Amino acid sequence: MLRTLLAATALAALLIPAAAEAQTPACSNRGALDDAFCDEDRDLTADPPRDPARLRNPSTLVFAYTPVEDPALYATQFRPLLDYLTQCTGRRVVYFQVTSNAAQVEAMRSGRLHIAGFSTGPTAFAVNLAGAVPFAIKGNAREFESYRVVVLTRANSEIRQLSDLRGRRVAHTSATSNSGNLAPRALFPAAGVTPDTDYRVLFSGGHDRSVMGVNAGDYDAAPVASDVYNRMVARGQVRGENFRTVWQSDPFPTSSFALAHDLQPELAQRIRQCFYDFRFPEAMQRDLGGNDRFWPATYLREWAPVRAVADAVNAPYTRAAFDAESRRELEAEARRRAAQPQQPAPTAQPAPAGQAPAGQAPARPQ
Repeated sequence: MLRTLLAATALAALLIPAAAEAQTPACSNRGALDDAFCDEDRDLTADPPRDPARLRNPSTLVFAYTPVEDPALYATQFRPLLDYLTQCTGRRVVYFQVTSNAAQVEAMRSGRLHIAGFSTGPTAFAVNLAGAVPFAIKGNAREFESYRVVVLTRANSEIRQLSDLRGRRVAHTSATSNSGNLAPRALFPAAGVTPDTDYRVLFSGGHDRSVMGVNAGDYDAAPVASDVYNRMVARGQVRGENFRTVWQSDPFPTSSFALAHDLQPELAQRIRQCFYDFRFPEAMQRDLGGNDRFWPATYLREWAPVRAVADAVNAPYTRAAFDAESRRELEAEARRRAAQPQQPAPTAQPAPAGQAPAGQAPARPQ
């Protein structure tokens, strides 16, 4: 599996120079965007290509959701949305199951992904490196969804405030995660505790893994996104009475829903409107924290506090930082697999109709 992931990353890397060379050289502003993109309107996201020949109008649209929790679970939960988008756009819409944030960003960068829900921190990598254009956030009739960074420990723990983390084993999720790493590094020192100095940071690889690790006693505490934790409690994956919340932050936006920058403008606008018109069925509302719709959102406005956190800890959303995080994700995945008992290889089963096999990128749509 590690060899497959490395090969996929290498393939994406080969595609990057071609994308950069194809970019029209005359560009008055790129800001933090990769050289493959331009931001003439200064909204911090990639503009559509100037050359009409570079605009894409695929007959099949590929959608992926952030792998913050069980990827297979979301393939089922988002099925009503994909069915609606198929009907609303007149295009076949399929779900692509990604195994890491890095794989999701690279899939959009290489042209294999058209629509995606990126988690809060990796949204900025997707914008800067993959040409993602965020346009929506989940919400309800009153407001769009936000989350807080919460620090969890076991209910019977001696940890009762943030300063009690000194000398403990604390799970952070991944280096690029806003709630699972960057926000704690930016916000905890003001409360008197500094990650990696006052306590040992152990990367778990995901919010759900941090929660389960605290529950099992593998970690003494963990900062996680409150919406992920609340969904795990609602599903019965963990029992809320087993945990104590010792700290919480001000709100941050939840996962963004974004389009590839180079979709044909009329198609892109149609997809946006389909999202805004969609109302979650009852089961989807229950699975997604009571949300029932998508709210319009922009990277410039809603992601300002996320960018501020990254600036505070000098964690720019650059290619070098992304490559470092990709290596960490691959190494963490290799360690997790090595620690698992060896199972007999299952007989290959065909993927459900309209869904790419797990970990396998769909063929590049035309």
